[in-house]
Amino acid sequence: RPEVASEPVAAHEDRIPEAGLAEAANIPRRVPVPVLRPDLDLCKPTGVEFAPGSRVVVVADGGKAARYLGYRLRARKVKALNLKEQSPDQVATQVGEWLDEGPISGVYFLPALDVEPSVDEMDLERWRAENERRVKVLYTLMRALADGDPFLVCATRMGGLHSYGREVTAPLGGAVSGFAKAYAREHPDALVKVVDLDDADDRKVAEVLINETLRDPGAVEVGYRGGQRFGVGLVEREAVLSEPDISLDSGAVFLITGGAGGITSAVVADLARASGGTFYLTGRTPMPDPENRDLTRLHTDRKMLKRDIAKRIKDSGVRPTPVMVERELSRLERAASILNVLAEVERAGGVAHYRVCDVTDAEAVAALVDEIAREQGHLDVVIHAAGVERSHLLPDKSPDEFDLVFGVKADGMFNLLKAVRRLKEPPKAIVAFSSIAGRFGNAGQTDYSAANDLMCKLLATLHGIKGIAIDWSAWEGVGMASRGSIPEVMRRAGIEMLSPQEAAPVVRRELLAAEGGREVVVARSLGVLLAPRDPTGGLDLEAVNARLRSDLPLIGRVIGLDPHGSLAVEAYLDPRAEPFLRDHSLDDTPLLPGVMGIEGFVEVATLLVSHLGRNDKKYRVTAIEDVRFAAPLKFYRQEPRTITWRAVVTPEGEQLIAYVTLESARAIKGQEELRRELHFAGRVILEPSAAGEAASLPTVQVPQWDGAETVGSQDIYRVYFHGPAFQVLDGAQVIGGRLVGRLRADLPPITATAKQTLLAPRLIELCLQTAGVWEIGHSGRLALPTSIERVVVHRPQEDGAPLYAEIVPRADGDELSFDARVVDAHGNVYLELHGYRTARLPGRLSEGQLAPLRAVVRGG
Repeated sequence: RPEVASEPVAAHEDRIPEAGLAEAANIPRRVPVPVLRPDLDLCKPTGVEFAPGSRVVVVADGGKAARYLGYRLRARKVKALNLKEQSPDQVATQVGEWLDEGPISGVYFLPALDVEPSVDEMDLERWRAENERRVKVLYTLMRALADGDPFLVCATRMGGLHSYGREVTAPLGGAVSGFAKAYAREHPDALVKVVDLDDADDRKVAEVLINETLRDPGAVEVGYRGGQRFGVGLVEREAVLSEPDISLDSGAVFLITGGAGGITSAVVADLARASGGTFYLTGRTPMPDPENRDLTRLHTDRKMLKRDIAKRIKDSGVRPTPVMVERELSRLERAASILNVLAEVERAGGVAHYRVCDVTDAEAVAALVDEIAREQGHLDVVIHAAGVERSHLLPDKSPDEFDLVFGVKADGMFNLLKAVRRLKEPPKAIVAFSSIAGRFGNAGQTDYSAANDLMCKLLATLHGIKGIAIDWSAWEGVGMASRGSIPEVMRRAGIEMLSPQEAAPVVRRELLAAEGGREVVVARSLGVLLAPRDPTGGLDLEAVNARLRSDLPLIGRVIGLDPHGSLAVEAYLDPRAEPFLRDHSLDDTPLLPGVMGIEGFVEVATLLVSHLGRNDKKYRVTAIEDVRFAAPLKFYRQEPRTITWRAVVTPEGEQLIAYVTLESARAIKGQEELRRELHFAGRVILEPSAAGEAASLPTVQVPQWDGAETVGSQDIYRVYFHGPAFQVLDGAQVIGGRLVGRLRADLPPITATAKQTLLAPRLIELCLQTAGVWEIGHSGRLALPTSIERVVVHRPQEDGAPLYAEIVPRADGDELSFDARVVDAHGNVYLELHGYRTARLPGRLSEGQLAPLRAVVRGG
């Protein structure tokens, strides 16, 4: 029977510090998403040239993609070296023979195009065989070629979005992806790409792979879905907690591999304090003897303990070395950690069991899961935290080391999935401890990166179970990355380590998060991991800017694409030239209107979707959401300024979502660095529409503007600071209990000559100013916009018809917000606005300014 500890045991190190979910929120929470990338014809050449007579290895898939790829290579007078026998030993022999004949300029690796059997259909032997023909053949091949810098282009079939959307068809491609990303770190001068395809036929696959080889040096991960081209980026998203599906209480049962060491100890302690549940912790270390005095000496007498260990080794007849001593200290630390975490669980009121279990042993894992189900009746949460890390560059990474590092993560996850699928009631969540090495790749960690990325892809295939993959950055003082020189290496690389108090509650937060399971990057500064592979992100800026529309008022020129897939666009704005700035001045300082910020969101999103991408579908803007006016953009001394838009577009179902920000930088006297500031942020929703399709307008009851008491524009603009282009209100009156503002009919142009907006920003301004009349009439103070929850666009232009804004104020305690809609005389709704909020300026207006507005608002 496996060794057991279910009684309280003595701790042999300090208590694991306590923390709460608030501390976890201090660490940025980023999630990987597919991001739209520009067309290849707008990208730079990669530098790969198919010189006549050059030789390229093609590792075949099970279909005909390799054959069609060979045709295209031969048409360019390139010799395709076809690798059909795909065991590691055969690969090493064959590549050695080819290298004796001459250099190899590149590799196309296609086996991950094949869709493997499902986890249910495989046993451990088949699982290992499938991984061998994919990632282990790739390891053997690229290790044999490691003396050079051959290009590497891999093809996968994970749904076209690298598992970050819809169904994942062949998740074993994750191992290939993870390996390739780490290989790219080791060979920064080589072209490395992983091209994920949806259901493209073999001819199309060959065409795409050749094109990707020749253009766009800025991306390693590229995907194709529905005729659109994607990369993989990161967006920050807060975890939204709601009524959870998982109850973290005394009835909760946890199985945690690698659960008694490293960072896992802190996570277990946090979960135990929160739940008081039952924990089954596994490891390969036998249950230690609590009476072993060496465990206490680790913290009270470490120096003398090291001497005693060296003496014991010497007394055994072996000459001691520092490595031997450290190895024994590590063994003792693991033993102490086991006792410590068991004690933490017991102190928290939970029940702790420790089992010796090798996660790579399918029978042992199945037996443990069956035991838990038999004893507890259910298993709620599985956390796969076991792992081994040995960093060596590819030429120095032995096959045994690769198999060990890869196997603990990958085989362990497979064995756990197989075992829990036999349960009558599956667990509610499975959590994998991945790493930033799996997300970004890391030099020396081709095996570790491959295994971690594979786990992420596997969890994306789960149905009915929340699959959570956490890409951890390194922790301070805890875990594998805290040893030796690694912390200093991290510091030099600009990678900030995580505080255990802040990181430990992250797993609990993700279990309780309302959204479904997903991959989450938990890290602070990522330093070199976010360094671009190309200065412009792979874009040919001359070609990109030649394609831009020149008549958009808030778009200037594209300046690059960052590693997140965010497009950067500059614009030069002159308040002396643009009416929307000249007529929007507060205390003689022009401010960029919030509604023009929303217009800018739409312009940048449309630019990326419609002008820089090749789409089989046409898209139209239907909504703008989560608009935040973080800080006003001021034009000091009436001088022009350069502003920067940043936009990343990601698919969600059939929609495209553009996340857009507006930033600026300016010199401050006495400071060397420019001051950078975020002004506006929001997201734009684009939905597919048929060519020529016009949006149907919803209809409502028409507001009956009558001769009732009205506050006119003259009284309104004695209060407001707006100039003629923004004096949108002809008047306001209360109709049917609602304040209604009427759009002025003779407004001058909002932009300079020949510049046209895509949205109707003054219709939004009509809502904002009408809401402002209501707020001034009740509070006596002016207010500036702070946020808008949602703007729904039904008709994005003014057409000369009489238009009205209807305002509905809403109070939630002390917080005031407004809903609004713009309608015409026939009851057609042009746009809707929800959740508009403001911040009031200090100081009250004079009684003479207030009286006309108060009379209308309060009289109603």
